[in-house]
Amino acid sequence: MTGAQILLESLKREGVDVIFGYPGGQVLPIFDKIYDSDIRFILVRHEQGAAHAADGYSRATGKVGVCLATSGPGATNLVTGIANAYMDSIPMVAITGQVKSFLIGNDAFQEADVTGITRPITKHNYLVKDVKELARIVREAFYIASTGRPGPVLIDIPSDVQMHDTEFIWPEEVVMRGYKPTIFGHPGQIKKAAKLISEAKKPIIYAGGGIITSAAHQELKELAEKIKAPVVMTMMGLGAFPGTHELSLGMLGMHGTAYANHAIMNADLIIAVGARFDDRVTGRLDAFARNAKVIHIDIDPASISKNVNVDIPIVGDAKNVLGQLLQEISAPSDTEEWFKTINAWRKKHPLTYKDGGKIKPQYVIEQLYEATKGDAIITTEVGQNQMWACQWYKYKDPRSFISSGGLGTMGFGLPAAMGAKVGCPDKTVIDIAGDGSIQMNIQEVMTCIANKINVKVAILNNGYLGMVRQWQELFYKHRYSQTTLHNPDFVKLAESYGATGIRVTRKEDVRAAIDKALAIDNTVFIDFHIEPEENVFPMVPAGEAIDKMIGGLA
Repeated sequence: MTGAQILLESLKREGVDVIFGYPGGQVLPIFDKIYDSDIRFILVRHEQGAAHAADGYSRATGKVGVCLATSGPGATNLVTGIANAYMDSIPMVAITGQVKSFLIGNDAFQEADVTGITRPITKHNYLVKDVKELARIVREAFYIASTGRPGPVLIDIPSDVQMHDTEFIWPEEVVMRGYKPTIFGHPGQIKKAAKLISEAKKPIIYAGGGIITSAAHQELKELAEKIKAPVVMTMMGLGAFPGTHELSLGMLGMHGTAYANHAIMNADLIIAVGARFDDRVTGRLDAFARNAKVIHIDIDPASISKNVNVDIPIVGDAKNVLGQLLQEISAPSDTEEWFKTINAWRKKHPLTYKDGGKIKPQYVIEQLYEATKGDAIITTEVGQNQMWACQWYKYKDPRSFISSGGLGTMGFGLPAAMGAKVGCPDKTVIDIAGDGSIQMNIQEVMTCIANKINVKVAILNNGYLGMVRQWQELFYKHRYSQTTLHNPDFVKLAESYGATGIRVTRKEDVRAAIDKALAIDNTVFIDFHIEPEENVFPMVPAGEAIDKMIGGLA
């Protein structure tokens, strides 16, 4: 087989059923073999769209997403999407073409050192120098991407290697010295954790994206109910625990609920699972949960005690460790008084907004939730739209909320929705978007139309780069420097691509427009003209403790 044939055969053996990408000169041998392949290829309109679509596909399905681009600008256009997947621990394999082996380092046409560029933002990367190594490299790439703490892996293949031929040998097993992730918790640490849990009067479970990655949502629910502990979630953890459950306090952090933030700050025990204590969660580190002991469960040892000192570290897969912990815990904790306090916070500081004559974004998302009954995959762009989606839609299932967490990538939502819909064609997929962010990868509407990938896009159109404008209002004396937008007519723009456009300017028309969009067998843009200067509250100002909120608990 040629290198191109080996690549496609290897992808098939890894169970790959779709590739998102864009052709170019240095991947022509691969695309020539794709012509005869039964792997579905989705031709995007920009390589960044390919990376985000592969990312969204992975988040929705739990499989490894795959994207493909040519050398030079094709490869560098993948970089933002690769970095996004790296920050959020998403299993993805990015394949790039490279100039011929003997031209590498000569500044050849469309040459870029993509392995050097992506080294800080990939879990691992490869430059294939010999076609005989290609099958092994693909096998290793998928193994690395999907095991331990997942992440993107890049394979850079020179065009001459794609054309060279050799015997195809598929390695059934992967043996990599120095890479053996720990998947079960140490029994001694499990016992210590169980003892600490049994002694706690004010425990709280802090759940992150690792719960979803390891499919540990049932074990999490069982633990919370067994020890009668409240559950707070990171943005990446939304859906790990049902948002409708009485033990759920919703999202914590900069735009979390007031009662979630106050609960974690007053807890005597934090059980952190698959979360990394990032700055948007902790706020000012020296003020974070001073009186709490911390149990930290994570498959990545480098994440433990990186930001917050931990009393009981447990390295392992969340599903396995929670299973071990459930076997060790006997008596449930007495948390009745703790919940009296929490319920008082809930009553005093509910998540709320002031209704008015104009369309409120929170109301739009409430109506999306009611219309879908919570049974949809929600993707978001980045900014105010993203935070309102976190706050006002109740996620009951894992893999139902897909958003750019660590990197905060504007332009993520539409291609991610596209990838999610390809992976889950029977699900309703809605991108909750801002009028600024949607324009960053709006070209992917054409990909949706060309491939009959019917997604719904709810644009919260306020005429601003809303989140930056909010900061300028609150902290820069209303000096709106370069945050006022002059937008296209989104309805006409959607129609020009062959999508359906609906404009909504009155509150009383919101629900009817959503119902209409959901009934249409096409990609639909719903352009909601919302209150222009509505802010996301509660909000923790930068550098403050997370219980010092604007618009929340004072």
